[in-house]
Amino acid sequence: MTDRPFDPGLQPERTLLSWRRTCLALAVASLVSVRFAAEILGVAAIAFGVVGLVMAIAAYVAAGHRYRRAHQALSTDGELPTDGAALVLMLGALVTVGMACAVYVVGIAASRL
Repeated sequence: MTDRPFDPGLQPERTLLSWRRTCLALAVASLVSVRFAAEILGVAAIAFGVVGLVMAIAAYVAAGHRYRRAHQALSTDGELPTDGAALVLMLGALVTVGMACAVYVVGIAASRL
């Protein structure tokens, strides 16, 4: 019995598109957080926004690399590579945006006391 051929479905492409959508949304959230937090946090808001944006872009690139490796591996030997770089970068960007939001909320509360 021969091995089953590679499934030519669009599963890897859909996964790549979902990663790209998530990275784009996180990049926009980073920039919007700068817009709202700039008055209260000043330069720190810009730093949070830039770090979140850079991490979202890095996750976008890492997801593209992972897609190419996965597509090549699935079409040749059927084994998926395990790499968590995109996930770690996305988590870092999300934590950065979350920290910016927390600092913003604390800054608003402190200014109203």
